[in-house]
Amino acid sequence: MSTITTTLPNFQFSSVFKENLEKFGTLKTFNEGDVILEANANIRSIPFVKTGSMRVMRTDEDGHEILLYYIKAGESCIMSFLGGMHHETSKVRAVADEDVEVILLPIEKLNTLLSESSEMLDYIFRLYHKRFEELLEVVNAIAFKKMDERILNYLEEKKKINGSNEINITHQQLAEELGTARVVVSRLLKQMETNGTVKLFRNKILLV
Repeated sequence: MSTITTTLPNFQFSSVFKENLEKFGTLKTFNEGDVILEANANIRSIPFVKTGSMRVMRTDEDGHEILLYYIKAGESCIMSFLGGMHHETSKVRAVADEDVEVILLPIEKLNTLLSESSEMLDYIFRLYHKRFEELLEVVNAIAFKKMDERILNYLEEKKKINGSNEINITHQQLAEELGTARVVVSRLLKQMETNGTVKLFRNKILLV
């Protein structure tokens, strides 16, 4: 099995960690849109993204969702770490943002990696710090930014992840991930198109 390459700054996995990940982990491929972890589900394994990306969302009782952050190649889900360590159910929903390869580490093997790979704890703390900053950005956007700014920030982030100015997404999907109504998103996107910021196509938005 090919090991993952972390994208966390200044961080390198040791050979021991890679060997254990190969030994205990299982490589699985998910297609775009597949649910990798459902909210309120028991956490049986921790996902390490090998290729592609997945998005993590918070869902309320009525089924409304809001995007929290993306998990890219070399990263893992800190919520899975924390929930799995304390034998709790998942508080978030993780979905493949594109075709993604994930190494699934059984939760019962976590202590083995923690005890045999000293950098594992450092990795968790770095990941926690990164996610905390991203969640602060979400709070900041909801509290202080106008919806058109949030839409543009979302599109810019998708551009970085996909490496393309073309974002394949519907107005409804965009509204759901930003926690607003489709009619609001459509109206603001139309204004942005008039201003020359984007070009709108069927199920696709082009950042100019």
